[in-house]
Amino acid sequence: MTVSAVAPAEVPVNSPFHHETVTWVKHWTDRLFSFGLTRPSSFRFRSGEFVMIGLPGEDGKKPILRAYSIASPNWAEELEFLSISVPDGPLTSRLSKIKVGDTVLLGKKPTGTLVHDALKPGKRLWLMGTGTGLAPWLSVARDHETYDKFEQVIVCHGVREVNELCYRDLFTTDIHQDELIGEMAQGQLKYYPTVTREAFERQGRLTTLIETGQIFADNGLSQTQFDPETDRVMLCGSMEMIKDLAALCEAHGMTEGSNAEPGDYVLERAFVG
Repeated sequence: MTVSAVAPAEVPVNSPFHHETVTWVKHWTDRLFSFGLTRPSSFRFRSGEFVMIGLPGEDGKKPILRAYSIASPNWAEELEFLSISVPDGPLTSRLSKIKVGDTVLLGKKPTGTLVHDALKPGKRLWLMGTGTGLAPWLSVARDHETYDKFEQVIVCHGVREVNELCYRDLFTTDIHQDELIGEMAQGQLKYYPTVTREAFERQGRLTTLIETGQIFADNGLSQTQFDPETDRVMLCGSMEMIKDLAALCEAHGMTEGSNAEPGDYVLERAFVG
């Protein structure tokens, strides 16, 4: 018998959240899972943004909310999210138990800096993420505007174990068959997975692969570091990873961008602190 994480409830008048229905759930590992939500007709966002999501509070308590990158592109009819499950996590321990038909709270104001608007024009876009930091790239890489703005898009995903390479089939096969962006993805998108704790076709942390120049050679480039004239970089993942990669970008002569002042690389300050 499956125990529901959330019991259906009446939507309070003037609620500060949308109350959306779970449409599907996929567990990649015992720690990683994805799920879909119905999308309110009034909900607008830019690919790469994040929003607060959560579950109604138990026993009259306040709702538990966290910031989650939206994994679906801005044109999608439903909203998609990628999450990790922490056994004692106030939200994820419950969220990992949701099933189709359950209710999830959705904030009304998406925001963020992992968007096209925060970057200067460039030739090559590097989408660099570790673990669930892949989520915003699922959105950006499925947005046709990305391929209009950049000649080449490289999705770099670093994980500890091979089974954590969720969405691997999407980037190696499915996206190339997409009716909207398939043709563009075939010619412009590259997928670059790497694993740190198991044998795999490519091993090592993204920081190490950049420092040694391997990441550039593997992608057929003669350069040995990021080029501020042509390269643009988006970063998402653990706090340590983001800070280390941001330092590398700075060392390569790149400047951080924002919605107010576009730059050569961007990170999500809301996740870093």
